[in-house]
Amino acid sequence: MVRGDWLKPGATVIDVGINRIANDVGKARLVGDVAYQEALGVAGAITPVPGGVGQMTVVCLLVNTLRAACAIAKLPKPAV
Repeated sequence: MVRGDWLKPGATVIDVGINRIANDVGKARLVGDVAYQEALGVAGAITPVPGGVGQMTVVCLLVNTLRAACAIAKLPKPAV
């Protein structure tokens, strides 16, 4: 885990780690590799887990799919 005191004040933290941790009722919850509450007080911006970089992954896959389709169809590269 990345601790809050490891960060420079105002740093942007992109947490890409996903870990399942059992809570007190036996259900698992998702957490990242960053101690979120600690980092929140130091970082200028931080991605949440879950819900942080997953959307960016989807967008990158869609952009690459669009670029590949344009290349196959011999169309100009999209302005992305």
